[in-house]
Amino acid sequence: MTSSTLCKMNPPLEAEAGIASRTDAAVLVETGGSREAAGNVAGVPILELRHLYKVFSPHRGHTAEAIALACAGMSKDEILQQTACNVAVRDVSLSIREGEIFVIMGLSGSGKSTLVRHFNRLIEPDSGELLFRGTDVLRLGARALREMRRNHIGMVFQSFALLPHKTVLENVVFGRWIRGDPKVESENVAREWINGRLGLKGYERKYPDELSGGMRQRVGLARALVSEPDVLLMDEAFSALDPLIRGEMQDILLDMQAQLRRTIVFITHDLDEAMKIGSRIAIMKDGVVIQVGTPEGICNAPANDYVRRFVEAR
Repeated sequence: MTSSTLCKMNPPLEAEAGIASRTDAAVLVETGGSREAAGNVAGVPILELRHLYKVFSPHRGHTAEAIALACAGMSKDEILQQTACNVAVRDVSLSIREGEIFVIMGLSGSGKSTLVRHFNRLIEPDSGELLFRGTDVLRLGARALREMRRNHIGMVFQSFALLPHKTVLENVVFGRWIRGDPKVESENVAREWINGRLGLKGYERKYPDELSGGMRQRVGLARALVSEPDVLLMDEAFSALDPLIRGEMQDILLDMQAQLRRTIVFITHDLDEAMKIGSRIAIMKDGVVIQVGTPEGICNAPANDYVRRFVEAR
């Protein structure tokens, strides 16, 4: 079902209570009621971002100036022209609930991929707070951060990121090996995923270059989930696939989510994909989150003309 069809089918909904977030470039609107089939949108926060900023600057001393100009209401382009700084993430506050698929959607350059890399500190923010189950992630030392990445927050990339010299089985089990899980138990769990949930029976001894793109992404998804993370980050995970395989992977993800109820943060530039899989969606532009809501809420009550054009074009 396309997003335009979904918009026509659903009447306007009450505004969703919960997140109160401020931006200096736009008013963040949260819309829509619960969408229980897609996730536990009424659940408690597992991840929280509070007034997060990320500035890419050619000169370290200009970062604070760029943030001050953003707070004063200057646009991204104006700040870039005046300071040569790119304000990639601008005063973002989000609360992600346990068990939901939270989609962050935006065009290239919107800041969505930069933002998601803050959740596991692959990128460090210049200002703001990041909490995982109430723990300040930005205060974690190297050892605690490594433990969080291995045990609590997994990631799937667009480029598959498989180890070319290892078999499907070895790739899937790799995360459990490096954290020291028992070898036999880990391989048994990996085989369950390969042969059952992801439909790759007979491929466990194959190497990545012997697989299609869709198969490789299934392996990448299995590798992330077999470690049983609390949160799974998926950055444009299906974007490189052809439309048919992409739709199949979306269906696989939804089927697994119905069984496992993981918290998933999914990055995409495709509104139809966001509408299909998201419990809630955050729409970004120029580093700012301009609307958060359920698919139905965004369709029926777009926050501004930018969001409305997205909805009407699909």
